[in-house]
Amino acid sequence: MQSGFSKSTASLVATAMIAAPVAAAAQERDLQGARAPGAETQMQQRGYMLARTGGGAQFWWNDRTRTCVRVVVSQGRYASVTRGSDGDCGKGGPSAGAVVGAALAVGLIAALAGKKKRGDTSAAHDGDYERGYNDGLYGAHYDRHDSEGYHDGYIAGETEAANRRAYNRPYVQNAPRQARDACKRRADEFQSAPPGTSVPISVTDRGRGMWEMTMATGHYRSRCTVDARGYVQRIDPYY
Repeated sequence: MQSGFSKSTASLVATAMIAAPVAAAAQERDLQGARAPGAETQMQQRGYMLARTGGGAQFWWNDRTRTCVRVVVSQGRYASVTRGSDGDCGKGGPSAGAVVGAALAVGLIAALAGKKKRGDTSAAHDGDYERGYNDGLYGAHYDRHDSEGYHDGYIAGETEAANRRAYNRPYVQNAPRQARDACKRRADEFQSAPPGTSVPISVTDRGRGMWEMTMATGHYRSRCTVDARGYVQRIDPYY
C-alpha cells in the first residue's frame, strides 16, 4: 500500500515538474498587448532575464521556473507572448528561433549582394539598408524621414516577408518535397544566390508527374519545370 502511494506521488511530482514551465509561460500571456517598457519591467519583477534576441523576437529566461518565453514586439507593444524551448534561451537543446533567424539572415545576405551588383557599396548605405530590411521584414513602422538606402532595404524586407508567407501556403507545400527542394537549389544557382535563399511562391501541377514552380530569390523571379522525383528539366527567367 505504501509502495503504491509512493509511485503515485512520484508520478504526480513528475507531471507537475513538466507542467510547471508551461503554466509559467501561459501566465505571462497577460502581458500581451501591454506597452513594451512596462511589460519588460513586469517580466523582470517575475524573475525573467533577457537571454537574447533573434529572428524578430526576444527570448526571456526564468531560472527559478526553468522557463523560456518568446516575445514579439510590434508598434511598441507585446504583440505575442509564447513558450520557447530551452535552446531558444541558450540553455541547450535545439533552437527554433535560431533556425528561423539563420534563414532570414540568408535573405538579407542575398538582398545585400543584389544591391552591390547595382553599385551601392558604401558602408553607410549598407547600414541603412540593413535597418530598413529588418523593419520591412518584421512589419515595423516605416521611417519616412530616413535615407534612400533605408527605403530600398524596407522594400526588400517587405518582399522577403511576402515570399515567406507565399511559401507557407498549403497549395505550395502540397507539391512534392523533392521537386520543391530541387527547384530551390537550381534557382539559387541560376541567380548566383547563397544556398537556401530561393523559395517557391506559386506551383502548378502540369500532370503526369510534372510541376511548374515560380521561384522567388529576393526581388528576382524564375520559372522552374521539374518532375516529382526532383529532376529539373529547365529553369528560365520569369517575365
